[in-house]
Amino acid sequence: MTLTAAADGSALGNPGPAGWAWVIDGEQWRAGGWPRATNNQGELMAVLDLLHATADRAEEPLRVLCDSQYVINSVTQWMPGWKRRGWRKADGKPVLNRELLEQLDKALAGRDVRFEWVKGHAGHPLNEAADQRARAAATAFQLGREPDRGPGIAGSSIPTPEVAVSTPPAPPTLF
Repeated sequence: MTLTAAADGSALGNPGPAGWAWVIDGEQWRAGGWPRATNNQGELMAVLDLLHATADRAEEPLRVLCDSQYVINSVTQWMPGWKRRGWRKADGKPVLNRELLEQLDKALAGRDVRFEWVKGHAGHPLNEAADQRARAAATAFQLGREPDRGPGIAGSSIPTPEVAVSTPPAPPTLF
């Protein structure tokens, strides 16, 4: 049987306080984030954490609902070329979010994972639930609070992977 989950990210400012979340159902979900990151980093981390959380069910096909074309294209189309070019894009510039993408590449190895694009903010129940939890995590970081990280997978104790993200420095203040 195929396991279906939605994954989403949110940033309040880009970069700014950021959150990520994945949702299988109302009882199985997880969220997290950072005080400063980008929306794309949140989108990638949601998928990475989902892959880690379901690693003990790796023989089961996984369907990932995602409203990010960036994530879907990164893992299904662009990554092989980036790897061949030493994690550089076709124009020779370094690939952004390499640390997350390399971990995603490892986590996807040997897994039967299908990505499906869903339109964001269009009423898809799982996508809306992931979006709300990702935004709540970003808002918690904005307020200097710990986000609700959720219960994770029922019966699993796999921790959230620690991932440092690289973001541009904050703009200087004039006052």
